[in-house]
Amino acid sequence: MNLHIDRRTALRGLGASLALPLLDAMLPSSLLGAAPGIPSPRRLAILYVPNGIHMEDWKPKETGANFTLPATLKPLEPFKDQLLVLSGLTVDKARPNGDGPGDHARAMSAFLTGCQPRKTAGADIKVGISMDQLAVRDIGHATKFPSLEIGTEGGRQAGSCDSGYSCAYSSTISWRGEASPVAKETNPRLVFQRLFSIAGKPGDAAAFRQSAYRRSLLDFVAEDAQALKRRLGSSDLRKLDEYLTGVREIEQRMARLEKAEDVPGAPEGVTPPPAVTKNMREHLRLLGDMMVLAFQADLTRVCTFVFANEGSNRPYREIGISEGHHDLSHHGRKPEKMSKIQQINHFHIEQLAYVLSRLKSIQEGGRSLLDSCMIAYGSGNGDGNRHNHDDLPILLLGRGGGTIKSGRHVVYPRNTPLNNLWLSLLDRMGAKVDQFGDSTGRLPGLEG
Repeated sequence: MNLHIDRRTALRGLGASLALPLLDAMLPSSLLGAAPGIPSPRRLAILYVPNGIHMEDWKPKETGANFTLPATLKPLEPFKDQLLVLSGLTVDKARPNGDGPGDHARAMSAFLTGCQPRKTAGADIKVGISMDQLAVRDIGHATKFPSLEIGTEGGRQAGSCDSGYSCAYSSTISWRGEASPVAKETNPRLVFQRLFSIAGKPGDAAAFRQSAYRRSLLDFVAEDAQALKRRLGSSDLRKLDEYLTGVREIEQRMARLEKAEDVPGAPEGVTPPPAVTKNMREHLRLLGDMMVLAFQADLTRVCTFVFANEGSNRPYREIGISEGHHDLSHHGRKPEKMSKIQQINHFHIEQLAYVLSRLKSIQEGGRSLLDSCMIAYGSGNGDGNRHNHDDLPILLLGRGGGTIKSGRHVVYPRNTPLNNLWLSLLDRMGAKVDQFGDSTGRLPGLEG
């Protein structure tokens, strides 16, 4: 006999807590026959890429619904009906406005705050609260984690990283307050352990974290899982098995990557291994998997995901590029360098497509998880060679629970504030914000 299960039910074991996806058994019986109408919570994610974009291969030539994806955006073809390409948006506070050089630091720090960062390399940093943290103020209480901050590169909170600007500016996208940068986690395993460990009896969480380098999370919660399965119907059993299999596959990939990178396990008393940084493709995908798991299990509804810090000069040897990204972005219109920048842009879009495929494959309340999401992807720099901050490369994916009409290229008047988009997304997340930065109102055209 199926029994009603609370939405917050989790599988538990020594120091571990595995949150569950939405199951039919968690729904009121009155909704079971009307799955397509079951409301799902909306999720918001901001995915950031540094150093601008080669815009000639990014911006569609046509507007409206009948547009062709340019070369860089081709990996998004399977998701075109869930895609909005938004052209013409601007971050004015990333411009110098009298402060001289420092476009990379301003691009990232102003992207979600809409504020001009104070030019300093000292401790007196100041910018503003970011839109993701405004969302957290109103809805963060609804989930175990108010927000999730992830990225492939760590950051320093002191020192000068860009023409007299603190390193905090070029490595931080999320700000809890005007002087409070929110650090991101770069190690997929540590993100995984944060999501699925609990504070139980003294030492339980620590024991789980230590043992988890050698054992699967599913080993810790196996007894609870078997007990739950005896209460589920066939549809929920299938959904639960798919979820648990997905979790196990992620663990196996983390283990393989750590072995390939020659990262040792963490025996008792030893600091956990450092973030994996050599295999950029798998690093990005594992972090993307963490975001998807957090959304699927409703552990959080707000995430920022920084593909690399502003000004990042990492090479992309996975695709045959040994030169640094930042160096190539100053291409001076040289064809060979522009081609390599386009390849890096295309590589990033491929990883975005991977995350979208994961979201689209997960069913929740009769729809895909992607349908309930708003995934904003872009950069605070336009053309990396010019360091312009207008006509930015901005994508919006997902339908926001049916509030967004996707499958279009929308062009806005020059200098339309990006903050207008953020206000519109905050509305959809249930956050009450009247004005944000230099916003001039809500962004029109998202509903069609």
